[in-house]
Amino acid sequence: MKSKLLALSKNEEFKSLLRSKKTTNKYVTIFFGRLSNKNRNNFNISFVTKKKIGNAVKRNKVKRRLRNIMNDAYKKISINLDYSYLVIAKSTMLNNEFKKIKETLFLEFEKIR
Repeated sequence: MKSKLLALSKNEEFKSLLRSKKTTNKYVTIFFGRLSNKNRNNFNISFVTKKKIGNAVKRNKVKRRLRNIMNDAYKKISINLDYSYLVIAKSTMLNNEFKKIKETLFLEFEKIR
């Protein structure tokens, strides 16, 4: 099954999102805003993991977790598709249970509407 997530690709898109609204919790920081040149039918989201988190294996694990959570969120909760999202992971994601992280992120994306 093809994923509905569409990644941001241009440097200008990342810069404009970093200047827009943000919300944070103990697992991630989420920047969100409207991008003028993006299609409103797709779920525009990108995941960033810093080198501070660990080596490539750990960073990819965090990104896989985030991608899986957001695919579930897209199916189960109503997410505002007018916004584009930039999710920056924190190092606490490695040491906590998947279920707790998922519940926390679902609550954050429900607040954003």
